[in-house]
Amino acid sequence: MSTRYRHLQPEERLTLASLLQQGWSLRRIAQQLGRSPSTLSREVTRNRSGDAYWSAPAQSLCQQRRIASRPLPKLHADGALWHVVTDLLLRRWSPQQIARTLRRMHPDDSSQRVGHETLYNAIYAYPRGELRSQLIALLRQGKSTRRPRSGGEDRRGKLPEMVSIHVRAPEVDDRLMPGHWEGDLIKGEGNRSAVGVLVERSSRLVLLCKMPDATAASALAAFSAKLNQIAQPLRQTLTYDQGKELACHRELTQATGVKIYFCDPHSPWQRGSCENTNGLLRQFLPKGTDLSVHDQDMLDSIADLMNNRPRQTLDWNSPYQTFRQFMRDIQQAKTATIH
Repeated sequence: MSTRYRHLQPEERLTLASLLQQGWSLRRIAQQLGRSPSTLSREVTRNRSGDAYWSAPAQSLCQQRRIASRPLPKLHADGALWHVVTDLLLRRWSPQQIARTLRRMHPDDSSQRVGHETLYNAIYAYPRGELRSQLIALLRQGKSTRRPRSGGEDRRGKLPEMVSIHVRAPEVDDRLMPGHWEGDLIKGEGNRSAVGVLVERSSRLVLLCKMPDATAASALAAFSAKLNQIAQPLRQTLTYDQGKELACHRELTQATGVKIYFCDPHSPWQRGSCENTNGLLRQFLPKGTDLSVHDQDMLDSIADLMNNRPRQTLDWNSPYQTFRQFMRDIQQAKTATIH
């Protein structure tokens, strides 16, 4: 197993210089220090002073090379860019305004622009003193410390009595049995119109629901009506995000018998089938259009087109074909159990 390389330490350089003066060979010194002879050979070649090797000058030369190999950060206190930034801060510009302006001024020179998060970090990392206090005071909030962007809980109102996706039965993840659904809304122009989307996880079967608006009452009525059109054994669970439109999730469970699980905030991959389907639906329901012009018959026609198209994830079968095959397999299993 390989070992991690470790730079020569000052005490090793001192030993090396002393033993060289006593006439030891590099190979013998390497054995003494537990180092490779080639490591010591390079050290002597790089850091000798004239015809001799001395530990103090060698250590100094090594440190100088290490400093030179690390370029100064863009916002170094003595750099030109930092002076530009501080000048704009004094003019009461925000870090976002500064970052955008620098990007516009230097589109082809990355060394002359920084992101606004980098600006915040540089200001709060500045050495304590009067200048640091002045710079922080110029910011919108002017607080002495900055809360991390990822810190704290999601501050949107939480739905009551949510059940997390993390306690959902493992069989839902396997996609081996139908009856487990994912849901979402796709919204139209100005968020004034919406269509409910239900996707069956195993077969990718799509159901669309006409909704007059995106309120919780409309979602309850639309999803209840559509789910109750499905046979009870095929409506087991529904996985949804934490959108306010599902505030009536307890009433939806009472109306349909479907157990509802909620994803983590900002985790669309936990409803991957629905997210992918939403993208496909935009072919029929483009963003920025009024979705209220589509009645339920039109939405059913769109869903029918989607469900009859072959899908790569289904080995080029359609959702309808896959769903029917699930039904046949279930019926055959029941028949075999009876006999």
